[in-house]
Amino acid sequence: MSTLPAHAETAASKQALAGGFFEEDSLTFSTRNWYAREAAKNSSAFAIRKDWGVERTHDRNTWVQGSILKYSSGYTQGQVGFGLDVAAFNALALESGKGAVAGGRNRTLTEDDGDVVANWSKVGIADIRMRVSNTELKAGRFNVRNPVMSFSDTRALPATYEGFALTSEEFRNLYIQVGSFDRASPRVGAGSEKLRTQYTLADITSDRVSFAGFDYKPWAGGQYSAWYSNLEDIWDRYYLGASQEFGDGPLRHRLAANYYFTEDSGSAKGGPIDNHAYSLAFTSMYQGHSVTLAWQQIDGDEYFDYVRDSNAINLANALVSEYNGPNEKSLRLTYGYDWTTQGVPGLTTTVWYAKGWDIDGTHYRGGAGGLYAFGLGQKDLDHHEVAGMLSYAVQSGPIKGANFTAGYVQHRASQNQGDGSFNELRIVSNFPFKLF
Repeated sequence: MSTLPAHAETAASKQALAGGFFEEDSLTFSTRNWYAREAAKNSSAFAIRKDWGVERTHDRNTWVQGSILKYSSGYTQGQVGFGLDVAAFNALALESGKGAVAGGRNRTLTEDDGDVVANWSKVGIADIRMRVSNTELKAGRFNVRNPVMSFSDTRALPATYEGFALTSEEFRNLYIQVGSFDRASPRVGAGSEKLRTQYTLADITSDRVSFAGFDYKPWAGGQYSAWYSNLEDIWDRYYLGASQEFGDGPLRHRLAANYYFTEDSGSAKGGPIDNHAYSLAFTSMYQGHSVTLAWQQIDGDEYFDYVRDSNAINLANALVSEYNGPNEKSLRLTYGYDWTTQGVPGLTTTVWYAKGWDIDGTHYRGGAGGLYAFGLGQKDLDHHEVAGMLSYAVQSGPIKGANFTAGYVQHRASQNQGDGSFNELRIVSNFPFKLF
């Protein structure tokens, strides 16, 4: 890791340029149409809850319209500025068949009996802000993004969290953040809930997740990061990241490395954890072409895990599958093309192949009540995916900023591998509107 310079250059004060609470406020409305069609293969299946039990099905459909109406104030003028954000979230289930959604899981909100909740709303964001110079304190319900605690935005609506975060950019090229949250407002659900981990079948909760860290950019094309988080009475986590771009002509390269170390902490409610996760990715770019080769390895008898409804996994092979099984190794090859060079700005296509192997959870020490006991039967498992994605962002006109994504994946896995075997088609469209 690079150390910070002895005399970092102070950044110009954002608060000194504050224009006023109402003078710089905004009201935006955004919609997201989220559609997915899944087909389970081989022994994999989805579950439909019936009065008499569970019926297995090989098909699951999701179609949800999400909408966000958000008001953000400017900052009051003066040495100390104040502001606020409030956003109403709404979800409308366009596919409401109980059999079609097959339980819903984290895609469509359902009742305990599996019936679809046709329409639901919540206050997704409600926070107050205080700023001095380039340091901001935010408290309430809001989004946060860093390598150890990052909101997930991969459904019709994003997740948010309740707590506070202090962010400082007092020095150029240096971003510092500390924070703490005690509840999550999930992507698919109204209200809030206690914090849980993503990869578990056990009903184990935590009262708080806290984090601190920095991103530093000492020179052009380079970034170095160090972060820490604590999921109370479950784990301590440490993260180091580094990336560097090379070349200033038509041929450019990027090297990115990520490392996490996770160990149990406090009362260790989830059982013993001793997990190292590594990834290294090398990308070459020429005009509109890019090729990436990435290696990833989990060293530990547990899954590399993170807080549920977050996306705090800065590893190279976090794709449709995240290749984060106990002791798993994985390799990925990706090709992308930006069609701007062919006169179609905003259009990109990406294809990739990824394979994971040597999944082995048989040495897990947490026992039947541990977070990762469900992986005890996993030994010598492997899986792979082949996928393609097309994205287009509107560059001008009345719907400038709207974007559309279509992707298709085929994933095949050994029996007992957690992701299963399936084909999935996913189509997502986003329309942002600035009302004032």
